[in-house]
Amino acid sequence: MMDKIPMTAEGYSALEAELKHCQQVERPRIIQQITDARTHGDLSENAEYHAAKESQSLNEGRIAELEDKLARAEVIDVSKLSGDTVTFGATVTLIDEDTDKKTVWHIVGEPEADAKKGKISITSPLARALVGKKKGVQVEVVTPGGAKAYEIVKIEWK
Repeated sequence: MMDKIPMTAEGYSALEAELKHCQQVERPRIIQQITDARTHGDLSENAEYHAAKESQSLNEGRIAELEDKLARAEVIDVSKLSGDTVTFGATVTLIDEDTDKKTVWHIVGEPEADAKKGKISITSPLARALVGKKKGVQVEVVTPGGAKAYEIVKIEWK
């Protein structure tokens, strides 16, 4: 059973771009490294050759992983979503009830999650706590640092 992977159109495009880079830029570059390293003689003691083969293995593994994710992608058009309940694709503004610190999270598919860019995976503990909730609701999330309480102050669809 191949599970679908929800993602935004933006996330899908980013995976496609990475796949294209791995296939059209990295693969030929690594093949050239292997070819160059072969000219240096004995392969059993050739560090450049072994490093290039390792790079090739990692790149081919990443290509297979990206192809799999793209094949299973279920692209969700966030611009067509709306409502006052948190679901996939929502941009949620939270207030930390301990610190009054405001944070904004965009709930996205696992492959495109990037906390530094304010994107959290639909499978993350925070997103799971938020899904199905409405503005004004308090949610508690158990984090590695202990339980945190947040209030949902805004739900947007961008």
